[in-house]
This record gives sequence, C-alpha cells and structure tokens, in this order.
Amino acid sequence: MAIRFERQETVPPLGLIAAPLLALVFTLIVGAVMFVLLGHDPVRAFTIYFIEPLTDPWTLQELVVKACPLLLIGIGLSFCYRANRWNIGAEGQYVVGALFGSWLALATHGTDAGPWVLPAMLLLGCIGGALWGLIPAFLRVRFGCSEILTSLMLVYVAQLGLDYLVRGPWKDPAGFNFPQSVTFDSVAVVPLLMEEGRMHAGILIALVAVAAATFVLGRTLVGYSIELGGSAPRAAAFAGFDERRVTYGVFAVSGALAGLAGIIEVAGPIGQMQPSISPGYGFTAIIAAMLGRLHPVGVLIASFVLALTYIGGEAAQISMRMPFDVTRVFQGTLLISILAADVLVRYRIRRVEGASHA
Repeated sequence: MAIRFERQETVPPLGLIAAPLLALVFTLIVGAVMFVLLGHDPVRAFTIYFIEPLTDPWTLQELVVKACPLLLIGIGLSFCYRANRWNIGAEGQYVVGALFGSWLALATHGTDAGPWVLPAMLLLGCIGGALWGLIPAFLRVRFGCSEILTSLMLVYVAQLGLDYLVRGPWKDPAGFNFPQSVTFDSVAVVPLLMEEGRMHAGILIALVAVAAATFVLGRTLVGYSIELGGSAPRAAAFAGFDERRVTYGVFAVSGALAGLAGIIEVAGPIGQMQPSISPGYGFTAIIAAMLGRLHPVGVLIASFVLALTYIGGEAAQISMRMPFDVTRVFQGTLLISILAADVLVRYRIRRVEGASHA
C-alpha cells in the first residue's frame, strides 16, 4: 500500500484562511513544550514574548522598526513565489542593496552634499538588490540552474563582500580598529517620525509598497501574468506570456525591494556599515510571505507578528536568560507548520493499493 497526494482542483477559501491560523496554534504548542523542557514557565515566557512588548510605547516603536525590512522583503518575495520562482537569496540582495547605497553615503561624507543624497542612496539600493537578484534569474533562464541553490549561495558571497569592505577599505580610521564605517552624515540618514525613539520614515515607504503591490498583483495584466505563470505555465505560454520575461521581472522586483530594505536599515536605525546589518531578515521574510498568503496586506500583518518574535526574544534573553536561538526555533517551526498546513489544504491524501498503481 502506498500514499499519494492528489492536488484538489478547488481549494476551500475557509481552508486557506484557517491554514496559517492552525500553523500559529501548532507553533505555540511546540513553544510551550520547549519552554517546559528548558525549565521555564510557559505562561510567563509567552507573556514576555507576545504580551509585554505590546504594552510599552518604546517597544511598539521598535516593533515598527523590526517589521519594516520584513515587510519590504516579504512583498518582493511574494512576486517571486506567486510566479513559482523560489528566491531564497533575499538576504544577499538586502546586503548588496545596502552596499550600493552606502557607497554614496561614504563618497559624499564630510562634503556639503544636498538633500539629493538620501533619495539617490535609496535608488542605488534598489539597483544593487535588483542586479543581485537578476543573477539567479539569468542562470535559470540561460542554463536551467536551480534558482533555489544559486540565490542561496549568493547570500554568502554578498556577506563576505560586506565583511571585506568594513574591515578594509571602508573601515573608519578613527574607529579604534572596530570593523565599521564612519557614521553617515545627516543628509544620508532616513529621518525619524518622532523626536523620541527610532521609528523612521522607512515604514511610510513600506506602506506605499504594500499599496502598489496590491494594485499591481490584483488589478493589472502584469499581476495576472505572474499568477497564471505560477499556477498554469502551459496556459500562460498559450496566452502569450513570456516565461523568461516573468522570471527576470519578479526577481528584479524582489531584489529591488530587498535592496531597498537593506539601505533603509543601514541609513536608518544603524547609521553606518557594520559586518552584521541583519539578524536574518531575508530568511525570516520567507515566513512572512508564506504566513501572509503571498498577499501584500497579509504580509503586512505577518511582518508585525514576526517582528514581535524578535522583540520578545530580546526581552526573554534579558529577563529569563533564554538563548536567542529559541526565537529561530519559533520562526522555523512556524514555517514548517505553514507548509504542512498548505499541503493538507491543497492536496487530498489517497491510499493506492497494489504496486501497479503506485
């Protein structure tokens, strides 16, 4: 006897809504068991992780700061995943975007450059991320290489390039030998939205991206070609949509938004280049895209949920001496749960009797 998964022609809308909710519940159950095994009270741990961060105005601002890069990267990944193109290298595109934009900030440092510097940095960030994203797209179109592997391997190339620059040519000569660049000038820094705290104008850019992506994916021929190319490639080909053009397009958009997130993060909360400018936003955004059902508004909600795990994880480190790896376990369990729930919703399990039918 064998088991076969058969794709359902019609998926119940209620199932699509319930799948991420069930994944969240399962993740919380796994988390409770993990806390007990670590010798902690699950109720207190969940309170520190998910309740206390929502009761402090300062922490709420940090929640927005953490959600901003996740939101931008997650929207970009939604374009790829809707087209059935699996970009796993958004972390590398994030880094390269930060490098491109930071080059201008460092090149104009100490000069009387005007307010044009920051917009140019944001544009360079988009260009850098898009170019890095187009590499796996080209390798897939030209040579049939798996974009999963190529985009992932390029992450390490980008990170090593960042490490070389901040420890070498870009290192601050007056920085006591710390591997970091000089602090950006005021014209090269994303402005704050409030006098106190770190909430910056990058979140406004992210919200504009949500509105633009919602319109493009839901109301334009481009969005239809992406959706059709991902769900029915042969039908898309008969309709005249070019598979190669879709591949290049979604990777360029995904890379550009990841690069934009990178330069906003560097020119915003960080304010300079460092060896580590991301706690893994490019990988966590994959969960945000999946949890948000590849819809920009859903990604918006999912980004804040995942940002809450970052804030709660930092608080648990301080108050409960809990390792930050617990946060990664939460995020990884959530991703596995979402994928498993999607399989159960979109596929029907059938038992196959006899070897001839297997």
